[in-house]
Amino acid sequence: MNKAHNTYLIKQKAQELGFMFCGISKADFLEEEAPRLENWLKQNMHGQMRYMENHFDKRLDPRLLVEGAKSVVSLLLNYYPEKENQQSGEDTYNVSKYAYGTDYHFVIKDKLKTLLNYINEEIGEVGGRCFVDSAPVLDKAWASKSGLGWVGKHTLLITPQAGSFHFVAELIIDLDLEYDGPIKDYCGSCTRCLDACPTDAIVAPYVVDGSKCISYFTIELKDQLPQEMNGKFGNWIFGCDICQDVCPWNRFSKTHQEPAFEPHPQLKEMKKSDWEEITQEVFAQLFKKSAVKRTGYNGLVRNIRFVEQSPDAQT
Repeated sequence: MNKAHNTYLIKQKAQELGFMFCGISKADFLEEEAPRLENWLKQNMHGQMRYMENHFDKRLDPRLLVEGAKSVVSLLLNYYPEKENQQSGEDTYNVSKYAYGTDYHFVIKDKLKTLLNYINEEIGEVGGRCFVDSAPVLDKAWASKSGLGWVGKHTLLITPQAGSFHFVAELIIDLDLEYDGPIKDYCGSCTRCLDACPTDAIVAPYVVDGSKCISYFTIELKDQLPQEMNGKFGNWIFGCDICQDVCPWNRFSKTHQEPAFEPHPQLKEMKKSDWEEITQEVFAQLFKKSAVKRTGYNGLVRNIRFVEQSPDAQT
């Protein structure tokens, strides 16, 4: 079978599995990303995320992750929830939309394994690995290289037809395929994401100081939250969607079709008082399979108290 047919089979199967888009690029060294990553690390924009310092070469060269790698298959899975399920308003605290349902790592990993098995059955034995935001892979760089969108000024991948509320994942395989090319950057002169960030984490267009991001503080940081950030979190207690919510391209976001991403029924009913009185038992029930487990019960309570006590807390 030829490369074109194999490429068609993979993209068709990806669509069947519920992936929104699939693009393919040659497994090669990401030359443009090297100085960018090095500068970001040198300026300590990763804060306490020390794991970002590890495997520098592997982050830039997929052939160091998969022996004989020839293709990076990039995939997008939509997680945008229907409006009635979105937490908003002054009477509740906010959890980032990506964490409403089952932890995406589990959902996507299963789909990727199915896709890899399909490739082995339909095309022939292929060596490869599945990657879902848990290994040294520059997901957005690969997705951009394969034409799935462009990396916006908030450093998230924007897809013209669908915005940015999607997960990015990859298969890195030792199979030659037809490669896609990048598309143009359509951010233009817009600076809505920079203007809206309450902690000024987007320090310049296309540069995010991760150590200033609300998502970093509420998920990654294990220490006490810095007092200078008091009053800047709004109602966000896990993650933050502000830079995406204000992005004009997200007017094209469509509701996801993945049952696993549906929120626990109780989640959308939670008021501020419910959050402030949350018990370990309720936490375990609400977030049994959710990415919110990453911060843990004590971490979430820390975040709630920090936001609750902020001087301009909405009431």
